[in-house]
Amino acid sequence: MTHHDEGKEIQVGKKHEVSGATEQTRSGPVFIPPVDIFESENEINLMADMPGVKSGDVDIDLRENVLTIAGEITPFEGGNEEDLLIEYEVGRYFRQFTIPELIDQEKIDAQLSEGVLKLILPKAEKAKPRKIEIRS
Repeated sequence: MTHHDEGKEIQVGKKHEVSGATEQTRSGPVFIPPVDIFESENEINLMADMPGVKSGDVDIDLRENVLTIAGEITPFEGGNEEDLLIEYEVGRYFRQFTIPELIDQEKIDAQLSEGVLKLILPKAEKAKPRKIEIRS
């Protein structure tokens, strides 16, 4: 993470632990990833801070307007390394959002880079009104 220098606005956030709100399948702490969400006319962009998570350990699920993001934090150390300072607690990230817009699920784009998950959720084209012909 970035250290806080004078004149810079970067704050190192603490991981917030969730207590009992989610259904747990594994033991260990659950953290809420801090998230930024931006919306444009055509898409919703979401960025979640998930340090310690590898791309293969992220699950993204969108069903019935609920977006679920989950990620597993795996330990870093190899067999011959000694732990001197561990600030990434092993556990998992979990967060859910209600997405009011209809999303084109086929075109969702997800990238994980340096612990930041970027999701692009393109809005589905609205159903176009059509004139209904009455046949006699």
